[in-house]
Amino acid sequence: MTLNIYNTLSGKKEVFTPIEENKVKMYVCGMTVYDYCHIGHARVLVGFDVITNYLRHLNYEVTYIRNITDVDDKIFARAAENGESYQALTQRFIDAMHEDEAALSVMSPDQEPRATAYMSQIVGMIQVLIDKGYAYAASNGDVYYSISAFETYGELSNKKIEDLIAGASERVAVNEVKRDPTDFTLWKAAKDGEAYWESPWGNGRPGWHIECSAMSTCCLGNTFDIHGGGPDLKFPHHENEIAQSEGATGQKYVNYWMHAGAVRVNKEKMSKSLGNFFTIREVLEKYPAEVVRYFLVSSHYRSQVDYSEDSLLEAQASLDRFYQSLRGLDLSYEGAADLDQTYVERFHKAMDDDFNTPEALAVMFDLVKELNVSKKESNERVRKLAITLSTLGDVLGVLQADPEQYFKQGGQNDGLSEGDIEALIVARREARETKNWAESDRIRDELLEQGITLDDGREGTTWRRS
Repeated sequence: MTLNIYNTLSGKKEVFTPIEENKVKMYVCGMTVYDYCHIGHARVLVGFDVITNYLRHLNYEVTYIRNITDVDDKIFARAAENGESYQALTQRFIDAMHEDEAALSVMSPDQEPRATAYMSQIVGMIQVLIDKGYAYAASNGDVYYSISAFETYGELSNKKIEDLIAGASERVAVNEVKRDPTDFTLWKAAKDGEAYWESPWGNGRPGWHIECSAMSTCCLGNTFDIHGGGPDLKFPHHENEIAQSEGATGQKYVNYWMHAGAVRVNKEKMSKSLGNFFTIREVLEKYPAEVVRYFLVSSHYRSQVDYSEDSLLEAQASLDRFYQSLRGLDLSYEGAADLDQTYVERFHKAMDDDFNTPEALAVMFDLVKELNVSKKESNERVRKLAITLSTLGDVLGVLQADPEQYFKQGGQNDGLSEGDIEALIVARREARETKNWAESDRIRDELLEQGITLDDGREGTTWRRS
């Protein structure tokens, strides 16, 4: 089996061939840290976490870089609005981002470079672009990239320079500062009272696009395997990264470009202006983190995903089914011999097809069907199927909790504590022992109203949050 990846640059699936055998160098555009991460960010975080997991599952040595943009107009504006330093603002939201990642079982990247730590490299790359004729310093202290100097500009996004010129000329007048309306900023002269860094062109700060070119090439080299990001970054951000990086180094920048799909709400793009904007922590107040992760994994990373209450409830029902099949089983893993290779191979075939997680989950559902049937026949077969299910789930970052604990978890705002629930179950058992069926039913109904479902079995009563 061969891993195939959809390459945005070519517009088709390609056999993945790393630059160095058994090694993968990957850079993913991270967050601009001026606010809490939203569910769209979670889409990127979880999507590339699964991709990294699977590459490592295939025994690739992965170097995963995800940057932090900690200098930006929005950051400065928010800090000024709050009456705090931009450093205090960015650190607070970096900490919050790490909390959200941990909740969603997203592994930390191998390196997490911050733009403010790479100012000398950024300034150096800008100077190289000026020296090579790709950029120019304007009279006001700004520095611009001249896209007409880069012959293949628009190749990633399939945009033509002449169309960009026509569109930009309606919005931006050419003047003594900017030679062409499509030229983009590499360095911004500092405004009064704004944080700044020194440069040959005066005090200022970098444009957003140059930050990623400098950080990625410093961390991974002039050419690396995979560059990823959200759906809105293809143009202009990634297009500009290519122009900057290849202009500066004279080498191909990235071999495989990968872009996650957008998150929509009611068939519309999620945005604050439409009032359909949800932060990760807002969602986690209502739903367990693994349910949110499963919801994101259940769609192909390139597809658009519709966020809704119904979608999360469907994700929870699917996870319930998986965990119910694992309840009370021995999941101790001792080696590859514990795994059913037929299901492993089918899972690999799905994931090798551009990380097709929906098809991989379909394989796992087939496994659950056989597991539930086998419980009536063979204990050894049950154990092998259960361990296989748990192992494959680990690649997707799910099914790693103790099944009993999974059914007892809920959103962060769930009312009844475990102690409260257990006490009511004891009271209900005592009522049943005295044949007080009315009281027994009342307690069951009370728990059900609180989202607690009871399951009576031979070994007693178990419970789960609905």
